[in-house]
Amino acid sequence: MTITATIKNNLLQNDISVATEGNRKEIAIPSKPKGQGSLVNGGELLFLSIATCFCNDIYREASRRKINIKSIEVNVSGEFGMEGEPASNISYNVNIQSDTPKNEIIELINHVDTVAEIHNTLRKGVKVSLQNEGE
Repeated sequence: MTITATIKNNLLQNDISVATEGNRKEIAIPSKPKGQGSLVNGGELLFLSIATCFCNDIYREASRRKINIKSIEVNVSGEFGMEGEPASNISYNVNIQSDTPKNEIIELINHVDTVAEIHNTLRKGVKVSLQNEGE
């Protein structure tokens, strides 16, 4: 599965799209008030990707187990230090509303924690390479 993300930014314009296997979707993120860059920073989007992945995977795995999820809330937090430093102390908590017994929900949450792709990518550490070297 090939996933892409693109941002085109100029004065007061921020065009953002993502795609999975060519299925392109637009995402609305405003520009900074002075126009250069995004109002939402990369750290916020990274943490949102963790929350989004977990949320989607809960529904996927719950469906496989025939568990009805009424709602889910995922909160991710962490810290960034000086410029250029990676994030640290990333943690998340999950609140699921369901008629399913609590022990089954806890088991579901623990299982999803082991299969969530974004989580596993970060835990493993993946090489990120610049392809055009700033052309």
